[in-house]
Amino acid sequence: MGILSGIRVLDCSIAMAGPFAAQRLGDLGADVVKVEPVTGEWQRHVSAGGARGNKVNVSFLSLNRNKRSLAVDLKAEEGKKVLLDLVKTADVFLQNYRPGVAKRLGVDYETLSKINPRLVYVSMSGYGETGPYVNRPGQDLLLQAMSGAMLSAGRAGEAPNAAGQYLVDAITAYTAFEGALAALFHRERTGEGQLVEVNMLDAIATIQMQELSVFTVGGKEQKRSDEPHAHVFIRAPYGAFATSDGYIVVAFPPLKKLGEVIGEPSFAAMDDEADSWSRRDEIFARTRDRLKGKTSAEWLRLFAEADLWAGPVYGYRELVDDPQVKHNGTFVEYEHPTEGRVKTPGFPIRFSKTPSKVARGAPLAGEHTREVLAEAGYDDATIDRLEQAGAISTGRH
Repeated sequence: MGILSGIRVLDCSIAMAGPFAAQRLGDLGADVVKVEPVTGEWQRHVSAGGARGNKVNVSFLSLNRNKRSLAVDLKAEEGKKVLLDLVKTADVFLQNYRPGVAKRLGVDYETLSKINPRLVYVSMSGYGETGPYVNRPGQDLLLQAMSGAMLSAGRAGEAPNAAGQYLVDAITAYTAFEGALAALFHRERTGEGQLVEVNMLDAIATIQMQELSVFTVGGKEQKRSDEPHAHVFIRAPYGAFATSDGYIVVAFPPLKKLGEVIGEPSFAAMDDEADSWSRRDEIFARTRDRLKGKTSAEWLRLFAEADLWAGPVYGYRELVDDPQVKHNGTFVEYEHPTEGRVKTPGFPIRFSKTPSKVARGAPLAGEHTREVLAEAGYDDATIDRLEQAGAISTGRH
């Protein structure tokens, strides 16, 4: 039994942020019903990096485990009635439609809360439900750029660098997940549901709590320097450095001790706080020149012996094979009916009494329509009629 066993979630979201948030609820035992068009959610039909599966591509597979699929046409009156019937016994409704779409479909919070006052309704958007940017596309890279995050690292005069992950989508998913849990806890105390609004702009701004406060409270501007520092507000050396056979990262070590380890005597006369900021390009360059002389393994051993912060730069192959990652059980593996053996990152929180688990892999489109509707009281004849009318799909065709 998962910690959220008995909680029913209707996941009407697409792409990454919404499905990721719903998957996290499913990992904890919630019954997540993925409500998708009869042709399948958009993410089923696009691939990341050209990685396609047999029937379920990798992008969809990674974001939709522990869910059942209900394929329904919400633009058809009978299809919408199916969803409204399910709302009566749902605990969480999650959607990331463009602002205004939920109301046009008749599945906005005002409508659904009248059907089920205990419903926790999570609405996700790019910039907020109202305001001057309400109609702008809420896409990850656009929000990274707008948030200021891309100018907190790198060289002055060079193009900003985006994160190597869908950072804004991921942190928005985590925020929605937390919001749903908090609202469920409130409902346990009071019996009442509520509207939970999450937007990508606020989510990416909030995780820059320290950086933005350095600007708003401390009055310090983002000033990228000539060397590729990993963070504009952290003293040198701080970043990735080439060795004789690869790269390592070094994180703001005491300059005197660093100089002893890498053979740079000039660092002994420098003050950690004052010089490592005002002379950061010089310090970065001297560190860079010294580190070219040994292998990554040699430097990491020397840094560890001196208790200086340094670490390897991994690719995904090295990450997956790392002994700590294996020890932690960071990745889960399971058998999927069409995709075979699946290995993917698991749920990162450990519960001593109610551990997460993979009860099912990502569903085929409409795979569970008949099952979900039977639970809602629909008989076989009605389900067959709805499918023949195109209001739903059971995935048989």
